[in-house]
Amino acid sequence: MNDLEQLTRRFGIPGVLRFEQLPGNLAVIRVESALATASVMLQGAQVIGYQPRGERPLIWLSSRSRYVAGKSVRGGVPICWPWFGPHATDPALPAHGFARMVEWHLRQALTLPDDRVRLEFDLPQDAAMRAQWRYPSSVRVTITIGRELEVSLATKNVGSEGFPLGQALHTYFQVSDVRCISIRGLDGCAYLDKVGISARRRQQGPVTFTQETDRIYLDTGGACEILDPSTDRSLLITATGSRSTVVWNPWIEKAEKMGDFEVDGYLRMVCVESANAADDTVNLAPGQEHVLAAQYRLVGR
Repeated sequence: MNDLEQLTRRFGIPGVLRFEQLPGNLAVIRVESALATASVMLQGAQVIGYQPRGERPLIWLSSRSRYVAGKSVRGGVPICWPWFGPHATDPALPAHGFARMVEWHLRQALTLPDDRVRLEFDLPQDAAMRAQWRYPSSVRVTITIGRELEVSLATKNVGSEGFPLGQALHTYFQVSDVRCISIRGLDGCAYLDKVGISARRRQQGPVTFTQETDRIYLDTGGACEILDPSTDRSLLITATGSRSTVVWNPWIEKAEKMGDFEVDGYLRMVCVESANAADDTVNLAPGQEHVLAAQYRLVGR
């Protein structure tokens, strides 16, 4: 019996949840319910597709994504943990941590009474993790798929000393044309502008896009909204346990250099990330648990 057969016997839900194999021998969970369809990889516990029934996809995935063990896929909801950006002291360690590049353990898959589907994953506690992160930690991701998509990242300090925790749900949203959208909910917030020489600025009005954008908004509220007038829809992002909001689009030159963006792919996506980054890193005391969670849902037509 191969791994997919074992996963199907243990977690499969007839007519709702099945397992498939992607290139690179990577496994993906396919969910098809009365409420939505979704795809979630075991590597990184990464959502790579989500679409409410009767709606366009909410999540963007590059058609040039590379499915390679140990490499994050371009698009979906990569999980940045336990640091955001480059490691503070060791440049040899991967940017945004290692959680998005390792296979997580699926612990539970079930249909809820309201037809939503819930998946629970644990980060493996192995030698590879300990080599990059010396702090004993229990880490769980819960993904709930319904008319809304909910992603929760819970970190518990199970060691005897505190540690700094940086993290993000690095979500790529599909839009009609990034030049025509706007983001509300960040007006008046201070942000770190990471394009060119790093600078601290303050947002005035909604966020719009005319060039490469890479910003860490600090001390943000619990909600922001992507308005996409070309599709007559808006997407509400509601977060808890998030002190920062990261907004990113690579624009033309950087997207071309990355190699896993399709031509003009940057026009069809925007990242709005619920995070704890830069000045907003969390200090987690022994025995303490922190939960970063975000809900994505369409509002208004």
